Amino acid sequence: MCSFLVYTNNNVKKEQFESSLAKIAYRGPDMSRVMVDEGMWGFNRLSIMGLTSSGMQPFVDGEYKAVCNGEIYGFKKIRDELIKKGYTFQSDSDCEILIPLLKEKKLAMFNELDAEFACVLYDGKDYIAARDPIGIRGMFYGYSKESHDIMFASEAKALIELCDEVKPFPPGHYYTQGKFVCYKDLVNVSPIHQNFDDIIKNIHDKLTSGIVKRLTSDVPIGFLLSGGLDSSLVCAVASRTLQKPIHTFAIGMEKDAIDLKYAKEVAEHIGSIHHEVIITKEDVLKAIDEVIYHLETWDITTVRASIGMYLLCKWIRENTDIKVLLTGEVSDELFGYKYTDFAPNAIEFQDEAKKRVGELYMYDVLRADRCISGCSLEARVPFADLDFVKYVMEIDPEKKMNTYNKGKYLLRKAFDEGGYLPDEILYREKAAFSDAVGHSMVDYLKEYAEEYYTDVEFQERIKKYQDPKPFTKESLLYRSLFEKYYQGYDSWIKDYWMPNKSWEGCNVDDPSARVLKNYGASGK
Repeated sequence: MCSFLVYTNNNVKKEQFESSLAKIAYRGPDMSRVMVDEGMWGFNRLSIMGLTSSGMQPFVDGEYKAVCNGEIYGFKKIRDELIKKGYTFQSDSDCEILIPLLKEKKLAMFNELDAEFACVLYDGKDYIAARDPIGIRGMFYGYSKESHDIMFASEAKALIELCDEVKPFPPGHYYTQGKFVCYKDLVNVSPIHQNFDDIIKNIHDKLTSGIVKRLTSDVPIGFLLSGGLDSSLVCAVASRTLQKPIHTFAIGMEKDAIDLKYAKEVAEHIGSIHHEVIITKEDVLKAIDEVIYHLETWDITTVRASIGMYLLCKWIRENTDIKVLLTGEVSDELFGYKYTDFAPNAIEFQDEAKKRVGELYMYDVLRADRCISGCSLEARVPFADLDFVKYVMEIDPEKKMNTYNKGKYLLRKAFDEGGYLPDEILYREKAAFSDAVGHSMVDYLKEYAEEYYTDVEFQERIKKYQDPKPFTKESLLYRSLFEKYYQGYDSWIKDYWMPNKSWEGCNVDDPSARVLKNYGASGK
């Protein structure tokens, strides 16, 4: 990951600007730069593509300037086409193509990018900012205390001392001349794909393509492997593509890590160099505060799932030379959770998928971005490949519902042939990540929160909150720790991530899938 802070004015003291940029320096520890002219540009670099100093940002071409935290897939082909038109390049950085693209295609360029990105550009007259359609890369905006001019940053913590108000930059939008414009909507599409055999083939081919394009890097790549379906498929396809042992990483509690045995089985099947990280109750409790600081959220399930992920990424950073990690996020939102088995009909199943994909930037992809970038690594999310997401959202929801007595059946069936995974992995029931690290982890968190507040304290303290109110002692603990760093910014997250309570079987008081009556063999 990298990080940036851009101000469209220059009436902030440089020292104050540099101090705010330093708050997100862990995203880009390799090099830092601040440039002041009619505006203020700050950038922290994590070198991934084009490792020399010539790839340092901001990129400048006359009056044009650009910063980008992103990966642009297929950039070499685009660069070759731009060279034919007379453009020259100083580095091997994929993001250097942004200024020539802006000159050639204007704002239409964003709709054509195959990328995970957040960026700010200046064309000599206007500032232009944009974020990828899923929101894989973090981005916030705010209005300065001095003059109420707009400011952009990779994380909110870089803005809160400079701005009166700070908000998430909407995914799939660009900003220019005071307006946010949606350039790509992957959610509100019409289902058009109905032929079962074609669907299976396209899921296989498009996901494979999404994985393969994310294997390009000038630094070592690793893979998070839980032993569940999604991360296992990413690892299996990558291993087959690279035709050499990949490095896989799994984490679990010391006594009841559900997924460690399955991750090991996958690793043995694909021949990876496998690493296991074992954590304790003390590790978990000690990490809560740090994790919430990085996440910038108070959501229960996001915090729970982030603790194991963050500790694993921290171990990778401290013990290996790997700088890029591929993960399995976004599959659930597309193909269904355990709770979507209770969807009463196809229309409601599709509406739920639209909601979940549209809110990914507040939950699962926020978790992946912050846990990985918080450890000075880069996240790549193959299931969020734009072509793949669009295709799956356009599949007839009747085909995606669990009418097969097996969740995510289409995805499993797409990789049923070819020996990618053992059947016991390919058709294994899903366990939630926070539970799979070990049921004891969630139990420890609940117990800690129960001991932290008395019943009287709990009832008294939740009175200060408007909806969504904390509804358990655990949720109050996370909200209180959030306010320690981000008081007054509760609205960054719309609500607690919970199953759809309007569906029969889903009116539960905890986000964990293990409270659902259909959890069954998921936790075994």
